Amino acid sequence: MAIVETSELAPLDGVIEPKWWRGTAPIDRDEFTIDCAPYPMKASELTPNSDLAVRMRETYDRVGLVHLTNTGLTELVDMRAAAKLIIDTEMNYDGGANPRDNIEPNVYEVGAPLSAWLHYHHEMAYVGRSTRVISFLAKDTLPLPEDDPTASPGVSRGATFVSDSVGATDQLLSTEFGQKLKELGVCYHRNLSDRDAFTGKIEFGVYNHWQKSFNTDDPSVAASRARDQRLAVSWGDDRLLKTRFYCSAFEYFPGLDRNLLYSSLADHGMWFDTWPLVQHLPYAERPLHMTFGDDSEFSTEELQQWIDLYDDFGMPINWRQGDVGVICNYRWAHGRPGIRPGDGEARKLGVVLGDQYDRVGVKSDGW
Repeated sequence: MAIVETSELAPLDGVIEPKWWRGTAPIDRDEFTIDCAPYPMKASELTPNSDLAVRMRETYDRVGLVHLTNTGLTELVDMRAAAKLIIDTEMNYDGGANPRDNIEPNVYEVGAPLSAWLHYHHEMAYVGRSTRVISFLAKDTLPLPEDDPTASPGVSRGATFVSDSVGATDQLLSTEFGQKLKELGVCYHRNLSDRDAFTGKIEFGVYNHWQKSFNTDDPSVAASRARDQRLAVSWGDDRLLKTRFYCSAFEYFPGLDRNLLYSSLADHGMWFDTWPLVQHLPYAERPLHMTFGDDSEFSTEELQQWIDLYDDFGMPINWRQGDVGVICNYRWAHGRPGIRPGDGEARKLGVVLGDQYDRVGVKSDGW
């Protein structure tokens, strides 16, 4: 049987496409961009007491975002060394949903098709143990806007977008929808397929197999690891692993001593609106779903409002080869449009995940 191309499986009608930003960044880029040309960039010189390390930590503590440019680096191992000036403890990624593979030791792939847009999200918000920080390492990049007549003004075709969760939180809480999210929380519904059920078959409707997600072929071990992440577990037909996670839509951030928005529609079925082999399915048949914490559905108006909210506080980060981005997972959400490299072009980012922490939800005095 021939593999069906993405273009043959059109997304459903009524898809809400993110705008990503409104053309004006929520903060000046100089606030978080560091030109590394004046700094020694050999791995042996990237020490915790170096001038670059001190500047990076000051910038990160103040903004929650660092973008290193003009590093001269070409290898992921060297870019990782730069990221580790902030990420002193790395996560050993043991799964939960996203289909990530190692590119190099402790450097992961993005885990999604380039052609699919990735809604704004906070990394690992769908499980009980999340990460404080995520870093992107620019191995292969597309032309910058000034060199690319096909790019939008100021935005590379390979840009990652970040959205200010502090501003988004304040705006959301001023609305009826925000107060409803505050009261009810959210539930993440995830259905992980059994790899053996697709032996010899095209993987229509597959996001991730539980064997890959939880790094085991044993159903009891997979269920145990899911419960360790505070997920409710049940099994469906064909050993479909069904997990549910009820939590606040917000998370207390000690760095600002306040609760911040920590959820988005990346964990809704709309995550797959441009995802090959899944985008053609009705929402009820997609591997992800998301509801309020009382299991009630979001209205179309609420879905649109949530997408618009992150767009309101978004901005692009354009990558050059060797760039390193370090993003506070509390203060910034991240996402991107679909990417289609031209002939002879490539876009490849490595991912470094910071230390895990047990989610605490919100604090009553954190509003």
